Formats: sequence, structure tokens, C-alpha cells
Amino acid sequence: MDVADLTLDELRLALAPGIAEAAVFDGWGDAALEMAADQLGADRDVARLAFKDDGAFGMIAAWIETIDRRMALDLRPEKLAAMKIRERIRSLIQYRLDAVSGQEEALRRALAIMAMPQNVAKALKTGWNSADVMWRLAGDTATDYNHYTKRAILASIYAATLAVFVDDQSEGKVETRAFLDRRIDGVMKFEQVKAKWLNPEREHFSISRFLGRLRYPAR
Repeated sequence: MDVADLTLDELRLALAPGIAEAAVFDGWGDAALEMAADQLGADRDVARLAFKDDGAFGMIAAWIETIDRRMALDLRPEKLAAMKIRERIRSLIQYRLDAVSGQEEALRRALAIMAMPQNVAKALKTGWNSADVMWRLAGDTATDYNHYTKRAILASIYAATLAVFVDDQSEGKVETRAFLDRRIDGVMKFEQVKAKWLNPEREHFSISRFLGRLRYPAR
């Protein structure tokens, strides 16, 4: 499709990867936007129009959305189904880390922008959306309160892992991988304990049964 035929929403996503590459050196601003537009063959003024309402945050959000979409294409539920749940989650997060490898400086600047007071609410929503995509790909179908707790926990794990990732100088990012494994292990243990206590089949203390045994003791 000709770039000129793209809608503004489509153009945002088309520009986002190029903006991220340029943001490593130029930050999330007009310079990166213009470079991405030139590489794509898009009109600079139209490119600016695509981000006129949300500026740098919009560029970052579009970048994250492109990663969400590529992940959904490359790690389909049927591909993950053979894995245990912890491996599904680990693979999904690792995919995202691999997707931004080499762009740590752009990510560092993006995290700083997202942490600004005026952007926190939008950043939380963006993180929630990515966590939702990951859980759906992992096969989650929960509709009760677990739907929300799972996404909140995964979003926090992912955010914490990104914070380690941007400063990780170890070979092959082994420190990040180890950190991620520890966080997932902790969550899995928590889920096991929670499942035990919330299991409706678990035997509970019953006053009526206790009194009945006093009246009719087992022989």
C-alpha cells in the first residue's frame, strides 16, 4: 500500500519503529519523527499531524502497540499451548525484551517520559493493555477478579524487568533473565498458595459437623 493512502492511525504504527530507532540518538521528538518519515517516504507535515495530539507519549504508545501486534502474530496461542504457564509468560516477556534489544537508550528515555506525572495514568493503561495481550495469548479466559489481578501482577513484573533490562550490561542480559525467572517463580508460588486457599473442594471447619460428631461419635 502506498504510504499516502494510509490513515493517520495506520501511519502512526508505520512510523513507530523508525521513530524508536532514531530516538536512541535524538530522543522522542520532532527530529526522530522527521527521520522516520523520511525513511518511510511519508510527508513530514502529515507525520506530525499523526502525533499532534499526544506528542512524545503518542510515539511511545504507538511503538508499544507495534510490539504487541508483532508478538500476537509470532506467538500465537496454539504455539504456546504446549508450554507450562510459567514458560508461556516467560516466553512472552522475553519476546518483548528481544524486540527492543539494541534500543535500550530509546527505552530508557521512553520510561522517563512515561513516568512524568502527567503521563502516569496513560502509562498504566498502556502497561495494562500489554499485559492483557500477553495473558490472552497465554490462554487466560478468567472473567472474575482473577482477570484483573493477573494483569496487574504481570504488568508490574514486566515494568520491573524493563527497569533492570535498560541498565543490564551482562553478557546476553543474563542478569535480566535471572531477575525475570525469580519474579515469575515468586508469582507462581503465590498462585499455588492462593489456589489452595480458594479451592472450593478444600475441607473447611464445620460447626454442625463438629457438633454432630460429638453427638454421634465415630465407632
